[in-house]
Amino acid sequence: MTACAIEPSAANEDDGAPRAGCTITADGSYAARLARDGDSWFPERWTLDGPEPYAVPLPGHQPEEPGTEVQPMGDGRVLIRRLVDGRHTFSLLYPTGPGTGELLLGAVECPTEDTRLRLLPPAPGGGRAYALAVGRRSTAVWLVAGGAFGPEHLAELPGRCSGGVWLDRTGRMLALDREAGGRTKAVVVDLGRGGEVSPLLQIAAHSDDRVLLADPDSGLLLIRSDAPSPGEGRLGWGVLGSTLPVRFPECLRVPECAVTPFAIQPGQALMPESCAVALRFDGPLGSWVGVWRPDERHVHHLPAPEGWLAGAGLWTPAGVLRLPYATEAVPCGVAGVGLPPAEAGVPPAPTGVRSESTGVRSESEKPAEPEPPGPVVPRPVPLREAPLGRLVTK
Repeated sequence: MTACAIEPSAANEDDGAPRAGCTITADGSYAARLARDGDSWFPERWTLDGPEPYAVPLPGHQPEEPGTEVQPMGDGRVLIRRLVDGRHTFSLLYPTGPGTGELLLGAVECPTEDTRLRLLPPAPGGGRAYALAVGRRSTAVWLVAGGAFGPEHLAELPGRCSGGVWLDRTGRMLALDREAGGRTKAVVVDLGRGGEVSPLLQIAAHSDDRVLLADPDSGLLLIRSDAPSPGEGRLGWGVLGSTLPVRFPECLRVPECAVTPFAIQPGQALMPESCAVALRFDGPLGSWVGVWRPDERHVHHLPAPEGWLAGAGLWTPAGVLRLPYATEAVPCGVAGVGLPPAEAGVPPAPTGVRSESTGVRSESEKPAEPEPPGPVVPRPVPLREAPLGRLVTK
């Protein structure tokens, strides 16, 4: 029997970004985290869609290991992944009066000792959960909750994959960052077609291009790439299905700080430039929150609430950023931060006009065709032929 390693919980090995203090469902109804009681760790579920947030502890028969992963499901149960006798076991936890109920789902055994397995971000709909097992030469996608017969192997992808961003509201299109030939490029995995893989993002032939965050409503995409500054990963943005270039605003470069986007304002259909993006800043002075819109030239820097579960939060469609926090006085709280007013004198960049920024043109330079009537769902468009544009900072 071969054990496979547990993905570290303190930092994201994909790009060094620290992990969030809790995980929130795609619709913002529930959150889950490992809470601490002295030297012991136990799962905790937060309910966020009621009049007041509240937490329910879900301790098992023994304390959990610090690297154990938990993830909230759409029905309020909590998925937990444990390493037991060399296998990754999955269970659903739920409150049962004074105790914790547990539904065993099954286990996944990795083929080699150095294979790393971790949960992917919560899928849209909340009824399914997925995991990524990364081996030496290939990556497996597993359905670990929501299937008919326990964990189900969905796809085997060549290359080592990292990241994990959902591109649609159905939980079918998954963006992963695949390492091949010494470079990392974002690809799309179609789970509805047996894991069919197609290119999503290639800014330059020798750049590392990762997808960090996506909003299915507007098509706004946050990426990290070293194309404009070789050796330095920079934050940029683009739009799914657009022929406009990927842009790298200068305001997202903060010396001696790690900048990680963690939430995009939903409900802004066909308005990607106006979407508010929440950013986590980690530097020598600690962690704080930033709010930025693609059509603005600066970031609004805000203090994080005391006890913020750093890197966790979600936007409401109305533009309120909800940040979960826990202190000794308030063990389960959510702070609301209003959306700063739009930058005066700077109208949103109209669709079809290149704004001032570091740009990378997409593979198609022809004018966009007229939009069809009715709502338009952005589709992933491969940008593998996109050459690096001229460097103009925004």
